[in-house]
Amino acid sequence: MTITLYGIRNCDTVKKARAWLDAAGVAYSFHDYKTAGVDEGKLKGWVDRLGWEVLLNRAGTTFRKLPEADRQDLDGDRAVALMLANPSAIKRPVLEAGDTLLVGFKPEIYGAGGLASGG
Repeated sequence: MTITLYGIRNCDTVKKARAWLDAAGVAYSFHDYKTAGVDEGKLKGWVDRLGWEVLLNRAGTTFRKLPEADRQDLDGDRAVALMLANPSAIKRPVLEAGDTLLVGFKPEIYGAGGLASGG
């Protein structure tokens, strides 16, 4: 099974997830939004599966610094456009492992997902 972790290299939560995966011996590839960008089709697929509310990090600095007009009256299309223009507004990390899609990092959830045993 191919495992990909999406995020931003210097994000503390992404660092914790990567350290957990490394310590558990899980092979994965890392996709850094800052250097590799965000694929619109992939982001829309995540939104279709989980909802934009799960993926948009409204608590983060990037979102809070946006103009009020950009933060109001959000819907799926507007949220996707906002996240494409501001990848730091995507909740991190996003982990894809086969049919599994996890947002954020909690060791107990990664472990429950069978990742510690290599998938």
